[in-house]
Parts: sequence; structure tokens; C-alpha cells
Amino acid sequence: MKLTKGLAIVAMSALVFSCGEKKKVEKDTTPNVGVVNSNGLKIAYYSQDSLATNFDYYVEMDSLMKKKQLSFQAELQKREKALQNYVATNEQRAKSGSLSGFELQSIQEEAQRKQYSLMQYQETEGAKLERETGELLGVIGKKIEEAGRKYSEKHGIDMLIMHGAGGQFVYVTPKMDVTAQFIEYLNQHQSEIEADMGVKKKK
Repeated sequence: MKLTKGLAIVAMSALVFSCGEKKKVEKDTTPNVGVVNSNGLKIAYYSQDSLATNFDYYVEMDSLMKKKQLSFQAELQKREKALQNYVATNEQRAKSGSLSGFELQSIQEEAQRKQYSLMQYQETEGAKLERETGELLGVIGKKIEEAGRKYSEKHGIDMLIMHGAGGQFVYVTPKMDVTAQFIEYLNQHQSEIEADMGVKKKK
């Protein structure tokens, strides 16, 4: 009898607890994604590294910026060498006792001025060159993107992926590789890309 009453109490408690608990409603998470191509997506990719070495305009611009970089480094080294020679020459004069206190002070001030001028040149010209390189690569990147859109539309490609080291795609089957064809397309339309960028053809 006591056991029966106990079970009744437990059952009643469970009923009361369940009535007090709110029922969770699961929201519908079905994505509303339309079908792009009922016959299957046509996906291709090109190698970013190959583009940097085989796209003629990219190679040309990269070579131009490298020349500017080398010119900057050469000028920087020239100025550094001139400063070192100035300091070394006057150190020898100071050691030989051929400089007065006034001359020594004047030379020290001039050395500091040259040192400051060198630092200013390195920071200003270095930043200018870095900014120019970044802007050029940014514009080229946008033109490649636009060319990729036209290329994809022309050949019915639904998705054209840029594949490179450090990218999101660790592996993509070689069957989807259109690197050679896309680079050929870019080289054939190089004049259009140059025109879009305001580059005048060399006579």
C-alpha cells in the first residue's frame, strides 16, 4: 500500500514538472539556396604562382618595380658610403690634431645632419616605393579579377578559383586546372588591361 502511494506521488511530481517546463521549438535552418546549374557546377582554378611568372604584363610591372627597388638600394648605399667616408676622414684629421675645437664641433654637427638626411631619405623614399608597389599590384589584381569574370562567362565557368600557397584550398584536382589557358587569355588581352589602367603603348 505504501509502495503504491509512493509511486503515485512520484508520477504526480513528474506530471507537475513537465507541465511547468516550456517546450522548445526547433527553428527551421534549411538554407534558401537556388540551383545555379541543374547539370552541375563548372568549377576551374588557376595557379597564382604561375600567373606571377607567365602573365607578361605582371612580369613586366614586377621587373619595373624591382629596378626601382635596386635603384633605391644603390642610392641608399651611395649615401651611406659618403657619410662613412666623411666621418672616417675627419676622425683621422682629429687624431692627427689638425682640427681646432670649433672645426671639430662643426664637423660633428655636419655628420649629424648627414645622418638625419640619410634616415629621412630611407624612410620617405622607402615608404613611397612600398606604397607604389602595393597600389600597382592592387590595380593589377582587380584587372585580373575582371578578366577572370569575362573568361568565365565566355567559357561557361560557374566558379573560377585562384589557387596558391597559403590559400584556403589545400588540394584541387588537376582536372580543374585552367592556368595555361587563362594566362594565354590574359596575354592576348594585355592591351585591353593596359588601356583600362591608362598605360600608353610604347612606340
